[in-house]
Amino acid sequence: MTSGGGNTAGVKQGWRLAWLAMMQELAPQTAKGQFSRPRYAFAGRIGDAQFPPESGRYHLYLGNACPWCHRVALAAVLRGHLTAPPPEATPAPAAPTAPPQRRQVSTSTPLPQQHVSLTRLEDDPTRARRGGWVFGAADPDPVFGAADLWQVYDTCQPGFRGRCTAPLMVDRVRCVAVCNESADIVRSLDEMHLPGCTDVQLRPKHLAADIDRLNAKIYASINNGVYRSGFATTQAAYDAVQDELWSALDEMERRLSSSRFLLGERLTESDVWLFPTVVRLDAVYGPLFKCCRRRIFGAGGSGGGGGGDYPALAAWARDIWQIKVPGSRMQVSDTLDLDGARASYFGSLFPLNPGGIVAAGPTAADLRLDVPPGRGSAELRDVCHPRDSGSSGA
Repeated sequence: MTSGGGNTAGVKQGWRLAWLAMMQELAPQTAKGQFSRPRYAFAGRIGDAQFPPESGRYHLYLGNACPWCHRVALAAVLRGHLTAPPPEATPAPAAPTAPPQRRQVSTSTPLPQQHVSLTRLEDDPTRARRGGWVFGAADPDPVFGAADLWQVYDTCQPGFRGRCTAPLMVDRVRCVAVCNESADIVRSLDEMHLPGCTDVQLRPKHLAADIDRLNAKIYASINNGVYRSGFATTQAAYDAVQDELWSALDEMERRLSSSRFLLGERLTESDVWLFPTVVRLDAVYGPLFKCCRRRIFGAGGSGGGGGGDYPALAAWARDIWQIKVPGSRMQVSDTLDLDGARASYFGSLFPLNPGGIVAAGPTAADLRLDVPPGRGSAELRDVCHPRDSGSSGA
């Protein structure tokens, strides 16, 4: 490697200042170079007086690449809010309408027995305003006819200022935003029990305190830990969170080495929180966010499902991937297009990857999520906790 003297140093410093400015725009930083996740604007819950638990009333905007959206999609699938209607009852898709000014929207738009509807957003910062999420031709906005997620926010709350994040849940009847905090949306979907939903509870009462404690650890050290690693702008900030991340994953491996799921033999909300990060770690967060000290799944190819540093976590992830939900329009395996997510991360996060080059792998095929995990039945009744007697419903 050759040195260009003072001129090279000046160019390098200029590039660094430009990079820091872009990182501040992409991910707000503390004075010590630590990523500081912004707060959310809407905090309603289904079950609040203004948001009654009604079938067809609520719509979700979800992005494939986003792990926070992924946990919401998992909850919707596992709770049976996407139950398949009889084929003869399926109406023809409605044509997109012009963006309304807080118009009343019919609750008959969702398909019969589909209690909560959803739209898959596309990640395209060149077309989107304030956030990167837009609507594609294959999945246009059925509620407001918006072009991007900013227009949804601005319609729900005219003059909205801030980053337009997904997931977002809206009320079709009142044309207002309900919530854009994934944890609260997951909890709403778990608590809303309507005819045709599964007999599943992600946060059973007897485990509520344990779930809350474990969720706090998973969020701070793992879910947000990979982002704090990738968006760190100083070595000290990066090193500190890396130690925290791998220590927490070691703890999850120990738990899963002695039980099928994180809190025993049945899946809970904590498993829903951890899964989106684990399934992205090797393929995205390792190469792009510098979380590459270890691998979950190990080498790909035809050599079977082993080879990683966390065999119990790998088997647990495959276990969840293969869960079967009777009658659902989506299965767990439909909640993530991993290769699409890889393309989104590598192509969209310019400050981390200016060339936009998508790493060769690991790909979805490399993770071999369809390899039998050998941890028990994939039938929903054998995987999840049944609902507590007296649970709230419609």
